[in-house]
Amino acid sequence: MRLGLVTDSLSHLPLDALLEAAAGLGISTLEFGCGNWSQAPHLKLDALLESAEARAAFLAKLRAHGLSLSALNCSGNPLHPGESGARHREVTSKTIRLAGLLGVERVVLMSGCPGGPGDANANWITTAWPPETARVLAWQWDEVLIPYWRGLVAEARNAGVGRLCLELHGHQAVYNVATLQRLRAAVGPVIGANFDPSHLFWMGADPLAAIRALGDAIYHVHAKDTRIDTANAAVNSLIDTTPMDRLRDRAWGYVTLGFGHGESWWREFCTALRLAGYDDVLSIEHEDLLLSPEDGVHRSVEALRAAATFAS
Repeated sequence: MRLGLVTDSLSHLPLDALLEAAAGLGISTLEFGCGNWSQAPHLKLDALLESAEARAAFLAKLRAHGLSLSALNCSGNPLHPGESGARHREVTSKTIRLAGLLGVERVVLMSGCPGGPGDANANWITTAWPPETARVLAWQWDEVLIPYWRGLVAEARNAGVGRLCLELHGHQAVYNVATLQRLRAAVGPVIGANFDPSHLFWMGADPLAAIRALGDAIYHVHAKDTRIDTANAAVNSLIDTTPMDRLRDRAWGYVTLGFGHGESWWREFCTALRLAGYDDVLSIEHEDLLLSPEDGVHRSVEALRAAATFAS
């Protein structure tokens, strides 16, 4: 395995300080946010697209710290029916082009979630009843999702990007194993998973079973944990719209590695990935509201080092 980091985990640090911190922790590879739901604090998308010299300087700075690029990230909702959808589509296409120019094989993103016919906002269908849900789903997939992703796969191939890594996430059309496999069947194997167990936990899935089901469709991995508050979940279920910062009232929350699931679980996780054929980057993503970014990333590095063997 290789130890990686989503750079937004240390978004408050300027680029040079980020690189020093990552190298000091023994991290070998970085995943940079390029826009959409990321503020992209460490990378200027347009400037890098426009200048070969800027790209060369960026890569040289990484190499000087013993670091490499695992992926670029442009997670957002490119299928939103409003103006933000058009903006997210533009950033997504630019990120794919930049990945090709930087020689990066992988772009991490989300599938997007359309509205239904006539909707002004995204509409995440999660039940099979009432009957109109089936009609909305059919329209979303046949008229919006599949055509968009066929076009994006063509863009990726033209840019020399071989892997579009979709994060299985709530409020997205692709959010579990079955929906990822459905999109792959429709548009081809350029599409794979950015596997993040934290989302599967709160959606009620077993990440270890999901790894076995996905197999070689796992293209990239985020290392992030979720803690389930069993008392709150028992009362209100895991379907929770309580604001994320009201941790005492929520059924679940994102936590530093090991604070939701212990070392033995993470050891099983790493073993399951290797058995599925994935022996690559574990990209730490810090979203724990109770620990500082530096402390959370440091503890996550320690947890992964206890669970897996990493290449130097």
